Amino acid sequence: MSQRFVFRMIGLLAVPGVAQAHLITTGLGPLYDGLGHFALSLECLLPVMALALLAGLNGVQAARWCLWCLPTAWLAGGLLGMLLPSSYNAELGSPYVLMALGTLVGFAVKLSAARMAGLACMLGFALGYLDTSGLAATSLGLVGLLGVCMPVFVLTALIAAGVLALQHAWMRVAIRATGSWIAASGLLLLGWTLR
Repeated sequence: MSQRFVFRMIGLLAVPGVAQAHLITTGLGPLYDGLGHFALSLECLLPVMALALLAGLNGVQAARWCLWCLPTAWLAGGLLGMLLPSSYNAELGSPYVLMALGTLVGFAVKLSAARMAGLACMLGFALGYLDTSGLAATSLGLVGLLGVCMPVFVLTALIAAGVLALQHAWMRVAIRATGSWIAASGLLLLGWTLR
């Protein structure tokens, strides 16, 4: 067999039978469907990562408050989104959230633990409400919402703890550079949305 034939066969095998915009069902149940939805939704994943980076830069107390407030507010917003779904498209506000959070991380803005908790509550509630409103047509339900909130908690804990453990100044500069890339991705997303 020639290499060309092998590559053509691999290409044919890689073609999906059905294409969907979001991978909602994993076949493992609503808990894992919610987890899979969060992991594949960049409009949810990137703000959580940026907020966790900011929480880690602001110290242990701010990170602890953020760790508990973000998933709790996400759950509360998600429950409201299940009861009163919105037709607002969450992707329209996502660039602004990414630019704002990325800028805060890029400048390493110092926030008190209470302000960090307030920011986590506002972001978690808004993202939970908008994300669950978009999923209202699916049958994920409360278990699926918990499947979304669990990785929010775990990702926030891992990223904030990783930033808190950094000892050298150059490592914190790398975190700030990551924040600038998040802000830049928000700007790129804004350009794409306005296009």
